Amino acid sequence: MYAVIHTGGKQYRVAEGDRLDVERLAGEEVTLRPVMLVDGDRVLSTPTELGAAAVTARIVGAAKGPKIKGFTYKNKSNERKHWGHRQKYSTIEITGITKG
Repeated sequence: MYAVIHTGGKQYRVAEGDRLDVERLAGEEVTLRPVMLVDGDRVLSTPTELGAAAVTARIVGAAKGPKIKGFTYKNKSNERKHWGHRQKYSTIEITGITKG
């Protein structure tokens, strides 16, 4: 059985025991709402079928993405701007998938 979850503006395909990096989450245990649930030949995808379904996960750590550096420049006006960004992630482990 696997599920497709939605968190941080992205969708992930997960099964029980999987570990993945998602955008920062708070707490120690989180419950995620699945977008789709597949159990053998049966696929649950409508809101009425997924009403009681849930995916539980445990936050096991934190990670940082790569440093992104940027530079903008405008000719003849002496305008220069340096910027940077480094995304922070939470590492989660899927502990259970329930159909409800």
